[in-house]
Amino acid sequence: MRTVAWNPEGPAVQMIDQRQLPASLQMLDLRSVQEVAQAIRDMAVRGAPAIGASAAFGLALAAERSTAVEAGALLAELQGAADQLRAARPTAVNLAWATERMLKRALRSEPGGPPGIRRALVEEAKLIAEQDIRINRQMGQHGAELIRDGDTLIHHCNTGALATVDYGTALGVIRTAHEQGKAVHVLVDETRPRLQGARLTAWELEQYGIPYEIIADSAAGHFLGTGQVAAAFVGADRVAANGDVANKIGTYMLALAAHDNQVPFYVVAPTSTIDLNLPSGKAIPIEERDPSEVLGLSQDGHPVAPVESRARNPAFDVTPQRLITAIVTEAGVIRPPYGPGLAEAVRQAQAQWTSS
Repeated sequence: MRTVAWNPEGPAVQMIDQRQLPASLQMLDLRSVQEVAQAIRDMAVRGAPAIGASAAFGLALAAERSTAVEAGALLAELQGAADQLRAARPTAVNLAWATERMLKRALRSEPGGPPGIRRALVEEAKLIAEQDIRINRQMGQHGAELIRDGDTLIHHCNTGALATVDYGTALGVIRTAHEQGKAVHVLVDETRPRLQGARLTAWELEQYGIPYEIIADSAAGHFLGTGQVAAAFVGADRVAANGDVANKIGTYMLALAAHDNQVPFYVVAPTSTIDLNLPSGKAIPIEERDPSEVLGLSQDGHPVAPVESRARNPAFDVTPQRLITAIVTEAGVIRPPYGPGLAEAVRQAQAQWTSS
């Protein structure tokens, strides 16, 4: 089952509602671009590749739902829809990447009028989804070479099939190693405050039959410091040109602990997540979400925080490239210095997209 897909009978964008996992597996049928943007904002769908594909399908849906009879009017509507989708979550560059790619396809299809644009956008969104799956499997093959038989690995947030169209990025690497017959064990960070590790990564590992144990985020340093971890694997929501990485909040602390204990720290991200326009992570916009996600935690049915408490809730942090051992992309494993390698990986990927 894919995390996000096109439903031609709606037409609608169909996706797993990740807010309901692991208690129940429920599907959403979204029938407007507004509903798609809301699903991204509310994290019914999350994970940089998954929200990029969702945005692509959202633009296809906007075109299908439009009543425009002239190409110019439809293109104007699509620009407005793209702006709405990009604003849903600012940190993950895949949103902007996917909407820009869709708009370029719409412009190339303008001679065919609205019918031609509509057909082209559905086709392009499906292509983005198919390429995502292929890219994930390529990253899995490259990254699995970094894992040895018997390794215990630490993983932050969720980077599996749920964070992509299918298969996964960092968790996809672990999944590939498992499928190759390597005995791996995963320490799963809870990943507060929304618990994507405890809720989603643990659920996925159950499906794959990969042994795991959930740990509190604050316990990661203990396991790294006592020599119980062979490597750390995380994903990315945006990679700057110098190799700085924005990822789920808590990644920076994990990278610091891994670095201090000489444990390899690997980032797994498709080239669509690389933003060569940003020289460093200092320029990456960091989304700050509703404080209720922090204050809403409860224990034994009671709120953890006092009623009048205030909170800060950044959704991401930036890990400087000096703490990263390697970045795994579909083009291969990139090691420092990252600038030339990232630029070359993007060039190779663009050539592959053009020819496919």
